[in-house]
Amino acid sequence: MAKRDFYEILGVAKNSSEDEIKKAYRKLAMKYHPDRNPDNKEAEEKFKEVKEAYEMLTNPEKREAYDRYGHAGVDPNMGGGGGGGFGGFGDAFGDIFGDIFGGGGRGRSSGPQVYRGADLRYNLEITLEQAAHGFDTTIRVPSWDKCDTCHGSGAKPGTQPVTCGTCGGHGQVRMQQGFFSIQQTCPKCHGTGKIIPEPCPSCSGAGRIKRNKTLEVKIPVGIDNGMRIRSTGNGEPGTNGGPPGDLYVEIHIKPHTVFQREGDDLHCEMPISFAKAALGGEIEVPTLDGKVSFTIPDGTQSGKTFRLKGKGIKGVRSGYPGDLFCHVAVETPVKLTDKQKDLLREFERSTTEGGAKHSPQTKSFMDKVKDFFE
Repeated sequence: MAKRDFYEILGVAKNSSEDEIKKAYRKLAMKYHPDRNPDNKEAEEKFKEVKEAYEMLTNPEKREAYDRYGHAGVDPNMGGGGGGGFGGFGDAFGDIFGDIFGGGGRGRSSGPQVYRGADLRYNLEITLEQAAHGFDTTIRVPSWDKCDTCHGSGAKPGTQPVTCGTCGGHGQVRMQQGFFSIQQTCPKCHGTGKIIPEPCPSCSGAGRIKRNKTLEVKIPVGIDNGMRIRSTGNGEPGTNGGPPGDLYVEIHIKPHTVFQREGDDLHCEMPISFAKAALGGEIEVPTLDGKVSFTIPDGTQSGKTFRLKGKGIKGVRSGYPGDLFCHVAVETPVKLTDKQKDLLREFERSTTEGGAKHSPQTKSFMDKVKDFFE
């Protein structure tokens, strides 16, 4: 019986790349592997056929010969010998499971794994004024430095680390489970490829010691609560020569006694006297840059909001500052003298005699109550 075309078996074109051939093989090998098709002779034969095609087409020399001369250009013993067993299945999928579980597949580096250091977070509490104007500050964070005693080797002075006997210095070991071949970090040396028989007494074999490090941090103008500033490379150091992590300074703004912030806008409550609200006039309002004055109209009601444009905060990503919203609160006088009370009673009588024109809100409310009961 004539052999089928290798490209036809895998369902790929003759100009397919090696990655495309691998992808097609993985799909078919999963489908026809004997472990997934017990006692199925047809699936077993298809698996052998697929495996032979894969081994021929992923070998550059054999593929070139096959492309030029067909089946006559390749040694049939190479294909038959390779297709008789199933041990190559785990190797073919090694790169898949290596990616999933952190190891490497065929063609990957077999040396100790390099790991990036962990990121660190530092909580920095600042005032609203500092957030609005920006400032420079220094912080102290825990850091790892190279051990002065062993100079980072982790070994006791006069001794040296030795190659791990479990992984042979590769930092990785391969485990076979059925047709799965999984590469994982060596449990003996934890990926370093080295064992320290006599640890350094100063760092207990870690090769580094913990110290506090002082860093300068620039807080930008307009930073808001919860924002983070990244300090590159000031996190924990990497493993096996890996790059260090980063330090993230997270901003927490203290509550302010006068202002509440909403984005780039500020809000404040401004108490004014009953007389000022009734007569109108100039009032002073605090801002983050000092006091400003503006005039309120006569008859201003409690809860009235005045907008002071550009008196808010210029945010980190804003081209112009926000606004200040001043919410008026008319204050009821307390602890009045008898004379003041008499004056207010006289004032009350005069406004009552003047009719609804002095109290339009009261008139509107009473009309609504009347309509409700009727």
